[in-house]
Amino acid sequence: MFDTCVQVNLQRSFGGGEVYTAASARALQGANVSTQLFIDPLAQGWGALSMPQARIEPLARIENIVERLAAEPPRWLAFHTFAPAEVVEALRAQGHVVTAFAHMPLYGRDPAPLQPFDAILAVSRHVIASVRTAGIGHVYPEPLYGVADLAPRGARAGPLRARSRYEWDRRKFRDRLLGLLEPLAEPLRSRPPYERRPGLTLGVVSRLTPIKQFPLLFARLAPVLARLPQVNLEIFGSGGYASVRDLVLALAPIGERVRFWGHQGDVAAAYRSIDFLLTGLPEKEALGLNVIEAQACGTPVLAPDAPPFDETVQHGVTGLRYRDPREDAGEDFERSLRAILAGRFRFNAEAAQPHLAQFTDAAFVERARALIGFLSSTDL
Repeated sequence: MFDTCVQVNLQRSFGGGEVYTAASARALQGANVSTQLFIDPLAQGWGALSMPQARIEPLARIENIVERLAAEPPRWLAFHTFAPAEVVEALRAQGHVVTAFAHMPLYGRDPAPLQPFDAILAVSRHVIASVRTAGIGHVYPEPLYGVADLAPRGARAGPLRARSRYEWDRRKFRDRLLGLLEPLAEPLRSRPPYERRPGLTLGVVSRLTPIKQFPLLFARLAPVLARLPQVNLEIFGSGGYASVRDLVLALAPIGERVRFWGHQGDVAAAYRSIDFLLTGLPEKEALGLNVIEAQACGTPVLAPDAPPFDETVQHGVTGLRYRDPREDAGEDFERSLRAILAGRFRFNAEAAQPHLAQFTDAAFVERARALIGFLSSTDL
């Protein structure tokens, strides 16, 4: 039986994977397993996450972990960012059990980085299926669902107010230049506080990353929204220059009925400021922590009727799932919106309780206990 899990997450950017890492540390602590977490020295945002008993240490290069753990007794390692095969083999030679989290479905992705690990841990049944389809058999058979973390995060916590819609990549000259120029325009640009508008308010609360496929989604949905003037769209999140540019173009048909608010530290306030959360397209999505968080706030979700949203959205109870708009040009999405506008759907908090119980801290602790038992009793 393991008393310590060494988690490794060397992402510099901050997103759902980092929120999940913190949640897993809390769940393991609830199962009486402590966490030693290695992070990139330049990463920002970890201090805003709740994992009070985790021991956090910087790791400049992934290869250094072999030396760092050389004198340690056999540990269970869980990589959230992958390590080269030679590093995995060196850790196994030291007697460690080396596992990796699959935070993304493998459809269209190279499965080779997952092959060296003793076991693959997946965050949804959708991801488990993709790992098996890729020919990797050593995947833990149960999904390790994440949980809602609604605590305000960082300096941007506080009242909802318009902020930059961009995440500048400082490795790119263009982004460094634009990032320097953007603050100079601030005196010329209003940064108003959020005020709800009359009508039905749909919202995106997410990083505007390529895996969400928001430009492709709204290329199909914007014509529908253009026909429904009582529907507004609020976007809470930021992304790279190209992602934001393409999204703005896709949303041109609805004009001023869409507003961009940038990243907000108080995500709970963002969820509660809208009537429905809109997800991105499904196939590149692993689970969708924003879907879980919105429902925890009592905010229903509109999502395509496909994995992983069939795991996270209980149709007719916590939201509505509609046919992929690439298949019907948004016809079923429009049907769903008109049903909502006619008052034919309400979030059913009582009926939702068994569904939402899957995504609680208590449920994560029980899943962690089952996983620890599996790793301790199985010959990997």
